[in-house]
Amino acid sequence: MLGEYRIEGRRASEIAASVEAGVGAGALAPGAPLPPMRELAAVLGVNPNTVAAAYRTLRERGVIETDGRRGSRVRARPASSPREAMTVEAPPGTRDLSTGNPDPALLPPLGPALAVAAARDAERRGLYGGESVVPELAALARAGLEADGVPAGPVAVTSGALDGIERVLAAHLKPGDAVAVEDPGWGSLLDLVPAMGLRVLPVAVDEDGPVPQSVDRALAAGARALVVTCRAQNPTGAALGRERAAELRAVLGGRPEVLLVEDDHGHAIVDQPLHPLAGATRSWAFVRSSAKAYGPDLRLAVLTGDGTTLDRVGGRQRLGAGWVSRLLQYAVVELWSSGAVDPAAVARSYGERRGALLRALARRGVAAYGRSGMNVWVPVADETSAVTRLVRAGWAVAPGARFRVETGPAVRITVSPLVAADVEPLAEAVAAAARPAVGVRYD
Repeated sequence: MLGEYRIEGRRASEIAASVEAGVGAGALAPGAPLPPMRELAAVLGVNPNTVAAAYRTLRERGVIETDGRRGSRVRARPASSPREAMTVEAPPGTRDLSTGNPDPALLPPLGPALAVAAARDAERRGLYGGESVVPELAALARAGLEADGVPAGPVAVTSGALDGIERVLAAHLKPGDAVAVEDPGWGSLLDLVPAMGLRVLPVAVDEDGPVPQSVDRALAAGARALVVTCRAQNPTGAALGRERAAELRAVLGGRPEVLLVEDDHGHAIVDQPLHPLAGATRSWAFVRSSAKAYGPDLRLAVLTGDGTTLDRVGGRQRLGAGWVSRLLQYAVVELWSSGAVDPAAVARSYGERRGALLRALARRGVAAYGRSGMNVWVPVADETSAVTRLVRAGWAVAPGARFRVETGPAVRITVSPLVAADVEPLAEAVAAAARPAVGVRYD
């Protein structure tokens, strides 16, 4: 059973700990199948319900995944090894283009907005039992969403986009359910889904967003939810156009039971119009984050959706965090109201850097992608070799493994730190690194 490794234990907690120990020690390899519950129960001399409870715990911890009649197996990437851990250390003198951070020069100062928030709090101190969403923030959010064509719905506030997505998935899904996720896609989301005990079904992405045929296949394979990035998709920069949105709405229209979650983290840093899918299914949520435009440390996102979804999210939030700091909410109200960020200017700045790098790579015969946002995605012959060669040339980039499931090797380049003089030498280094090394085979 499982080669030479023996699962031990009499209680569910002991059995789960034994499996985790085997995974941590490398004795249970990624993808290794686990024994059927009744078979393991017979070997251990315990009730099958005890093994079922152990497997359930392991799913919830993101250690294993269950795929119906195919049984349970160790996850290809256990939750204890998050994708964000796959970083490249930038040696002294190396330019770090791996972080995915916005350009600090394009972020507004937070001092004035926080001062206004403090003054508001001085007038009326925030206490238990107060509103979870500041009315002014709800009104501004609702007006902006309606202007972008997002259907009417209640508004909630979460601690960033990922917090909102997690709360929506938890409101509808149970361990073992499948979620259709973009591939390549946001590494934190690719970690979050299995950590919740859910299964990832990868969906192919091109410059216009999720490919409709791939979405249809994932839904036909049993995906109960679909997560889509509207604009500035991380890592490819994809953005939903009008035609692609219509195609996806047609696919979703045939499956009204699917939970649809849209992530608009690129709000206020892109110049592409929004073409929302919201409302294409009965259960839906739309998340708009403040991180990229106002700073990652301003942990706030607004969330809207159908009434049932928002009611479940709000009810669970009240039992945990309770609410997102009203001081932060007042600060965002001030930032939005004062026009502290000029979205057109920010989008133009990132667009000039992306465009210059894409053109320089194209002149060297290198295919690359970056329609919107602050990243450029470059397929390469071998990821490890490309990252290593770029570091040696003075450039640290993010390995594509952080963002992909079935997609081929690539690197992600964040253009935020670039200046005009960087473009040509960077493109030359990327062109050299993207090609296979002489004398090395890549099968």
